[in-house]
Amino acid sequence: MTAVLPFKIFVVEDNAWYGELLAHRLGQNPGHSVQRFSTARACLDQLSEQPDFITLDYSLPDAKGEQVLQRIRERLPNAEVIVISGQEDVSTAVSMLRQGAYDYLVKDEHTLDRLWNIVGKVEQQVRLRHDNNQLRKHIGTRLGREQAILGEHPSVQLVHTLIAKAARATITVSVSGEIGTGKELVAKAIHYQSSRAAQPFVAVNMAAIPRKLVESELFGHEKGAFTGASARRVGRLEEANGGTLFLNEIADLGPSLQAKLLRVLQEREVTRVGGTQAVEFDVRLIVATHRDLLAEVEAGRFREDLYYRLLGLPIVLPPLRQRGNDVLLLARAFVHNFCILNNLPLRQLTDDACARLLAHPFPGNVRELKAVVELATVLADGEQIQAEDLPLRAGRAERDSTRQLSLRDQTTAIVQSCLDEMGGDVLAVAARLRIGKSTVYRMIQQREVHIG
Repeated sequence: MTAVLPFKIFVVEDNAWYGELLAHRLGQNPGHSVQRFSTARACLDQLSEQPDFITLDYSLPDAKGEQVLQRIRERLPNAEVIVISGQEDVSTAVSMLRQGAYDYLVKDEHTLDRLWNIVGKVEQQVRLRHDNNQLRKHIGTRLGREQAILGEHPSVQLVHTLIAKAARATITVSVSGEIGTGKELVAKAIHYQSSRAAQPFVAVNMAAIPRKLVESELFGHEKGAFTGASARRVGRLEEANGGTLFLNEIADLGPSLQAKLLRVLQEREVTRVGGTQAVEFDVRLIVATHRDLLAEVEAGRFREDLYYRLLGLPIVLPPLRQRGNDVLLLARAFVHNFCILNNLPLRQLTDDACARLLAHPFPGNVRELKAVVELATVLADGEQIQAEDLPLRAGRAERDSTRQLSLRDQTTAIVQSCLDEMGGDVLAVAARLRIGKSTVYRMIQQREVHIG
């Protein structure tokens, strides 16, 4: 069992009585380790101890709050700083918040209670971040060992070779391939095999973000930067600091954001929307697209200078239809994993089912194959998956791939099959499929599935 690390707090206050009061109140939690300082210099000299939380008196005898906050942010970007001051000047508070202070409190009879509540929230965030880092290490070891991408075809072996080369350096990587070929898996494999494995892996799908919000999503924003910006938000570039940022579907980035991203990558610093303080970052960048990015450049839809900035080490993923018997290797792995996760008896693909899989062109690539065989595993009677269990359009798949079952159709079929198997027990179905019971009830109400 992992020991719980103490939550380190620095109290920086030149008023001895008030400093003791703050330290006493925050020290009432046995999980807190509190140190008190009366000068800026004393605090800065001890930052190597890496406190999680700092209360900072705005008016110290040897420095002003702005100067101390700037030094803290430069050395400890993840530490949260609360400025406590005897003055109620709004412009001062705004300035400190823009510099990166977590909050600004005025000394009054409510300060201790407000501070206690804030510390509780920050501690919870720090504990969660620590747990996530431990989980990343565990997952990283597993992904590094399995290389994340199965396949024996020479084209896949080349991908493995390039992943290993990329992991040994910090070069930008550009991954291309049809939708469903596993571009994010490649990005994760590079990250978790690299020296950054213990740091964040942050994935952003550019095609899934409304264009008006892309800048805020990538670069962050300050409180009040625009309507609805009720609090400061750290952008994905800052969130990935020290780790890897994966920008999927990079070709969907609009022209104005292309120019801003280029500048940010060149300067290696970002300014949040509505802010003035530049924040340095260190990330390994991996980009991906299913489009021909060079063709997008030639068509004038993508900046040429950004293209060459992002090209780095190119990795091209082959479509599944060109990978021969890898189709069966993947299908068997997906069936095995699905049975284990859902506590189902292990099932095997018959020869006819294998032949049908090999004959299908799989326009949705590995993603489609996974969906097809998982549904077939649910639909199969007994321990064998027959050819007719596979939701493929026999004889027409190659000519008319658009007639494949939609994701919604497949989901409905899976839920209906489980309802039939479990006699209409909604709670049991929800537990088996790991979905909310309200989802099943809603599907019944909307007559997408039925009981009995």
